[in-house]
Amino acid sequence: MITIRSIDHVVLRVVDLDRMARFYEDVLGARLEKHQQELGLYQMRIGDALIDLIPVSGVLGKVGGAAPGKEGRNVDHVCFRVLPWDGDAIVMELQRHGIKAQIVSRYGADGDGPSIYIDDPEGNTIELKGPPWAPAPGRKR
Repeated sequence: MITIRSIDHVVLRVVDLDRMARFYEDVLGARLEKHQQELGLYQMRIGDALIDLIPVSGVLGKVGGAAPGKEGRNVDHVCFRVLPWDGDAIVMELQRHGIKAQIVSRYGADGDGPSIYIDDPEGNTIELKGPPWAPAPGRKR
């Protein structure tokens, strides 16, 4: 049996590496961990996971075919758990970067809880997910 515990890494094929790296660094707090220049692989640490950016013009990027765009995406969305969760502070931080955000309740790995969808500069949807809502009094999970 295979037991999955969390996301290890996500790989996004990108058109504008600099713009995408700045978004993940400035908006989501990622940091560069490793740059494998010969492969065109830019690996960024984000929480316990990695997000790998590969330019579509590079060695690895060319293998994937056409660049992502309005008519085709590489991924539907990637969801990152955010802890501690302070929804108002997160929305304010996103607004500081010119990103409009709304908290809604969505179901995730641990049940229904707060969630925010945003798009990175190349249209990949990122979900920022908080912990599940507290159970109603007298109700067990």
